[in-house]
Amino acid sequence: MSDIFSRIEHSRTADEVVQQIESLILEGVLRTGDRLPGERELARQFDVSRPILRDALKALEGRGLLTTKAGGGTHVADIIGQLFAKPVADLISMHRKAVADYLEYRREIEGIAAEYAARRATPEDLALLDRIMARMDEAHRTGDFDDEAEIDVEFHQAICECAHNILLLHTLRSCYRLLSEGVFQNRLLVFTVPGAREALLAQHKAIHAAVKAGDPAGARQAAMDHMTYVERSMTEAERSGDWQRVSRLRLRQRLEAGDTEPARRRS
Repeated sequence: MSDIFSRIEHSRTADEVVQQIESLILEGVLRTGDRLPGERELARQFDVSRPILRDALKALEGRGLLTTKAGGGTHVADIIGQLFAKPVADLISMHRKAVADYLEYRREIEGIAAEYAARRATPEDLALLDRIMARMDEAHRTGDFDDEAEIDVEFHQAICECAHNILLLHTLRSCYRLLSEGVFQNRLLVFTVPGAREALLAQHKAIHAAVKAGDPAGARQAAMDHMTYVERSMTEAERSGDWQRVSRLRLRQRLEAGDTEPARRRS
């Protein structure tokens, strides 16, 4: 983290320190839970006095952007990605239609994010995407559904970061947070569909390739095709799960009733 803070060049006031930290949070450079350097080191990096730094940190903490714990240092507060208040998230989790609406919304927004990423990604952005794709390949090789699902979300977050649009970044982070907090309990269902793991990996590679190639239209289409596949696969997995549940109930009921061979007895 020592390279992300810049020397204050002008009047060296608390306001300028506040603005710089605000920008780092907004741009997603500083993320929820990140710990800032100690006061002495941070003052050195900003090239301001420690009283000025304390005033800046106090102002940011007062606005809920930072938290400080005795002996635990100063951290970025848990505010990013919370566009959905808890009562709204709870409502979403209780209504099945919300899943379809969520996926429909993500299909459009993910498409825009991928398009912008193909236009705006820097070499550093692409290097990060390369690393995530390598981890995704490894998770696919080991066959760990949980790892694959987590890296899936990380990949989409990275694509959104490559788009360099603050509102897109935090809107999609809110969507991904609903996943991480288990609002959509069936997010792993997609991986149970035959052939889904291979299809999902190929789709992520297509998005990655289009972004690296600087192909905005191709990146947008690849992202939207991916979300369409996810929506269709979730529906298929849910239907299959319902069929299995009904079949088990039917079998149990007939066994309990002693009706194991109804066709023979009725013939």
